[in-house]
Amino acid sequence: MYKIEKVLNSSIVLAQDDEGKNFILLGKGIGYGKKAGMIIEKQSIEQIFIPVNNNEIEKVSCLMNAIPPELMEVTQDIITYAKNVLNVKFKDSIYFVLADHLNFAIKRFIENISITNRVFWEIKNFYSKEFAVGLYAVKLMNTKFKISLQEEEAANIAFHLVNAQDEKDESLDTMKAAKLVGVIVNIVRYSIKAELDTESIHYSRFITHIKYFVERYFEGRLLNDTDDILYNRLSSKHKEAFLCSLKIDDYFYEKYQRHLPNEELTYLIVHIQRLILKD
Repeated sequence: MYKIEKVLNSSIVLAQDDEGKNFILLGKGIGYGKKAGMIIEKQSIEQIFIPVNNNEIEKVSCLMNAIPPELMEVTQDIITYAKNVLNVKFKDSIYFVLADHLNFAIKRFIENISITNRVFWEIKNFYSKEFAVGLYAVKLMNTKFKISLQEEEAANIAFHLVNAQDEKDESLDTMKAAKLVGVIVNIVRYSIKAELDTESIHYSRFITHIKYFVERYFEGRLLNDTDDILYNRLSSKHKEAFLCSLKIDDYFYEKYQRHLPNEELTYLIVHIQRLILKD
């Protein structure tokens, strides 16, 4: 059982349990018509946020004062949709971080302020599922608030969804990883004679491979099998793909002072060759 301490807006209340511990409770209409001292029924609660200290409670209170209740409800809809589509758990802070971001996105639209997302392409391709949720969010926002947020905003939303995933490795810098994916794709794009078909299954598999390759690199767990038989065979058979993989290796050495192991280069050759063949 929770007793209301303060109504932050119609969707969020500050409450205490029977032991006097503070909680921030979220739910559609959970604070509507409510006052301090009233009891909140469990079926009204959609999310329970446990604040670390009173300072965090104050921060959330100030933030919620600036966010319209209807925007908070839309934020909850987006996060619920994201959970179902992505099948992941989010940190509790996503509710407040995303609501704050969306609030400023609306203000920027009204004031005709445009901010370029420099890693739009990388996020769209590297985190395609989160980007799809971002598109859903943009459509929902545009319909609800009669605005016209563009596709680029979907990438901004996707970025927040990626960073807030509970199982995400904290050592992996999302922006850094996305930029590196973009660099690798550009190396391939300008190295091979074939034009990249971004709608093909081979391109999709290539992007997926690069995504996990970059994650392995930053997490220090690159594939490093000592058997070079396949590598030697493929490097001789698929010269164009092999030379392209060496350019990627050169980039890593110049940027990070480290060569890629042959096993990783082998997989790069395989995926690049598929892009070249297009079948």
